[in-house]
Amino acid sequence: MNKFNSLDKSYLEQRKVAHETCRLFAKSPSKGNLKRIKNLLAHSGEGVIIEAGFHCDYGNQIVIGDRTFININCTVLDAPINEGAISIGDDCLIGPNVQLLAVSHAIPPTERLNKENFAAPITIGNNVWIGAGVIVLAGVTIGDNAVVGAGSVVTKDIAANTVVAGNPAVKIKDT
Repeated sequence: MNKFNSLDKSYLEQRKVAHETCRLFAKSPSKGNLKRIKNLLAHSGEGVIIEAGFHCDYGNQIVIGDRTFININCTVLDAPINEGAISIGDDCLIGPNVQLLAVSHAIPPTERLNKENFAAPITIGNNVWIGAGVIVLAGVTIGDNAVVGAGSVVTKDIAANTVVAGNPAVKIKDT
């Protein structure tokens, strides 16, 4: 995981713009406000649907593939640096209240006093279904065609073509 200081003046300004854009979209999920959300992102593919309640911190390191559906109240804690990138493949289904958390903080209390953030990328393959209320932590890769059961906490990589569930998420079976 790489460090960045989220209290840096330029990062504060970037977050302010992203948060205002997300707030406007939550208040009025019109095509115009959805376009503003998509313009925040590094890439938003063809046919992407994002429902109201989408929240991100920066957006400039988020890539969403074609025909992906993101349900209500998705929280994406991304970072403004490459190490905090979040990539979602083509044809993915992201359930309501999913959290993709590419950013974290130091464990030792003395280090946390520095207010630095740590970031590691999240990569979600193609045709992945992430159920309602799932939390995906920094540094995780989810392989193609995987299914993550509702309410799971994903702390480690998930192989392609598997179904996982639980806290922490563990393999249940192959797809």
